[in-house]
Amino acid sequence: MKPLFRHLPLAVTLLLAAAALFHGPIHQPAGYHEFADQSLLWGVPHFCDVTSNIGFALVAMWAWLGLAPRREHPDLCHGWAGYRLFLVGLFLTALGSTWYHLAPDNARLVWDRLPIALACGGLLAGVLGDVQRRDSGRNAVLLALAAIASVAWWRITDLAGAGDLRPYLLLQGLPILLVPLWQWIHRAPRADRAAFGGALAIYIVAKLAELNDHAIAAMLDPLTGHTLKHLLAVAAALLIVARLRARVASVPAPAAEPAFNPAA
Repeated sequence: MKPLFRHLPLAVTLLLAAAALFHGPIHQPAGYHEFADQSLLWGVPHFCDVTSNIGFALVAMWAWLGLAPRREHPDLCHGWAGYRLFLVGLFLTALGSTWYHLAPDNARLVWDRLPIALACGGLLAGVLGDVQRRDSGRNAVLLALAAIASVAWWRITDLAGAGDLRPYLLLQGLPILLVPLWQWIHRAPRADRAAFGGALAIYIVAKLAELNDHAIAAMLDPLTGHTLKHLLAVAAALLIVARLRARVASVPAPAAEPAFNPAA
């Protein structure tokens, strides 16, 4: 691979950051909290939007049980710190999104968006550690701080009267572009590229479902666009986790022992 291509991810990141800077503040749409799911079941408001978050916790726990004991595996050790952040963000998404959807407002939305930002940062750090074969710990810390800052910026500007989503949206968008780009440049295994690419494609469909919440509800009631977004995002995370678990399923060959020398 020509050295020029190795700078492409940085160029893409700078280009997107510059576009966001020159675009100006991106505000949250009016009526953002008016979701199509107005169901009340067993005393739980917005029942489908709330309970569809259970999948995030289940995937995170399944991942942790399969990956944490194998974190020293050569096919996981470099990206583990990033993937650990991804799993923590995934589990916290179940809690934060549940809390938010019980009574949607901007104050609760902080606890929905923060875990999502952490998961995005963790995915970036994990994949970069994988393809570069370098420990992802430092990048995981930096991207966790960036995730916190992106949500804090939105909330601070929101309290000032005009919330700005640019940093948060940038962090959500970068994995969609950088993950396949890194895997292509560093010639990641085809199975990795298929799984991660498929997961990112599903996530794009999930975001489209979110934007068409009411339209999907009108067609598929009681399923709404936002509930479908949760289910698709869970499926995307499951695809990534399944691939990571498959990578560490094989036991690495032990180091060869010195040959027995009777004269020793």
